[in-house]
Amino acid sequence: MIDNLINEIEQAMLNVLDNEQLSQLRKVLDYTFRNISVTKKDSVNTESNNQALIDNFISAKKVEGCSDKSISYYKSTINNALLKIKKEVVHITTDDLRGYLNQYQEESGASKVTVDNIRRILSSFFSWLEEENYIVKSPVRRIHKVKVGKTVKETYTDEALEQMRDHCSNIRDLALIDLLASTGMRVGELVRLNRNDIDYQNRECIVTGKGDKQRKVYFDARTKIHLQKYVNSRTDTNEALFVSLLAPNERLQISGVEIRLRRLGRELNIPKVHPHKFHRTLATMAIDKGMPIEQVQHLLGHQSLDTTLQYAMVNQNNVKLSHHKFIG
Repeated sequence: MIDNLINEIEQAMLNVLDNEQLSQLRKVLDYTFRNISVTKKDSVNTESNNQALIDNFISAKKVEGCSDKSISYYKSTINNALLKIKKEVVHITTDDLRGYLNQYQEESGASKVTVDNIRRILSSFFSWLEEENYIVKSPVRRIHKVKVGKTVKETYTDEALEQMRDHCSNIRDLALIDLLASTGMRVGELVRLNRNDIDYQNRECIVTGKGDKQRKVYFDARTKIHLQKYVNSRTDTNEALFVSLLAPNERLQISGVEIRLRRLGRELNIPKVHPHKFHRTLATMAIDKGMPIEQVQHLLGHQSLDTTLQYAMVNQNNVKLSHHKFIG
């Protein structure tokens, strides 16, 4: 209880005192309260106080237009942290959060990327508390971004794509692979498409991406032919572009696409077959063939240019040729 009181006093004085003065204040407070016992006059429900702040934060995120998936991730991440720390939000310190992140990584064996995602969400939460004047200063400010080693992500080769196409046992899977490969759209965008979203004449369609942002994507002639053949072969009345093969032919879900692609990968002995790899493959191919990076960014629906650069793995053979041409 004494520590909480001292933390509250320090928080209140952050904008008044410099670091040296705050350090001196801490020493004075520690000495002053050394033999004093403090009890709460009224019982305070820590859990309900924390939950009220979380609810307010989540409401703010909903107003900002965050997706349901993001909202759920924010909520579970913050709740898990507070459950472990067992303090009122306004009393949580930088050391508490560092200890939690360290303990989480050791116990779960989580990757650095996962730990940094948790840090980022906690930073968003405490920064919001600071902006809304619930706390004076966010304790996450001094917790820096987790350094993550860069790895070269794999892409599909032309041969692997042709193998998957040839191995498709039905026209739906063939049209699905063609659409993912030629547009680079995310799997979440794919399963939300309806039949009337497709403009066959101009070989384009409008997809709804993250944050409900819409953009145009484009497909090639082969995709157009296979899409038309698939849609014309259907006898159901579902408006969804892709549906399950068996009655009642419901809209295909993300899990359904992932399961089908994983099965294809196992049957063909192609490693790491999953929907997002088409996204990365298109980015790499476009940049490799000279498409301006800003256009690739727009095509893939990336908010930040850095994201596009992370997805795009420049073909090493072309790097070697360029080295010989411009340097060697």
